[in-house]
Amino acid sequence: MVNPRAYLAEAIATYGLVFFGPLSVIIAVASFGETLTTQSVLFISLGHGGAIALMVYAFGHVSGAHINPAVTIPMMITKKIGIKDGIGYIISQIIGAVAAAATLKAILPELGAKVNFGTQGGPSELINNSISSGFAIEAILTFFLVLVIFMTAVHKKASPGWHGFSIGGMVFLIHLVAVPLTGASVNPARTFGPALISGAWEFQWLYWAAPILGGIIAGLIMNYIYVNKAEKEA
Repeated sequence: MVNPRAYLAEAIATYGLVFFGPLSVIIAVASFGETLTTQSVLFISLGHGGAIALMVYAFGHVSGAHINPAVTIPMMITKKIGIKDGIGYIISQIIGAVAAAATLKAILPELGAKVNFGTQGGPSELINNSISSGFAIEAILTFFLVLVIFMTAVHKKASPGWHGFSIGGMVFLIHLVAVPLTGASVNPARTFGPALISGAWEFQWLYWAAPILGGIIAGLIMNYIYVNKAEKEA
């Protein structure tokens, strides 16, 4: 059984992501306008990537800093964490996400409401509002996020000290390319918190199903082809 402090770590770390990430969206709209620009996409990408990198370094040694149900579920399937603790992690992540979105509503009610407090709005016109394309994008992006996590934070032979930078960098890259396409969720808790507070529920299923599917595929492949081999050799 994981120490309850790990659950608190997951809640705080997810709070950090869902506070700073959507806050970067709110500030980008206020500063650069509602139309996506190069500056706003960079700003949003840095907000999310930076928050993840710092939370990973702050809490990685306590809980593993999953900060994402689409990370915790593959960890459960590959037995890196127990089922009960995995469920505890996911509940903690959702609580942290909802609390962060509620905080944004309390301090920036009008500005935040313009962007539904950072919740994703579904597939964009750039991909013809295609549900299938949006699903594929979210699944593929989460695949690579979980790939990086397994290979830099779980793999026994990974270079020490680089996991936070690598994971945060992947989140930055994901947002850089996907904010204009799907809003770049790759994290069900990240989408759920703002959706609950704003009431914007459309496409919620997509932002749960696609990241979880992509994460599971990546976790299984990385674990059984690379991670297990390194553990046997250790």
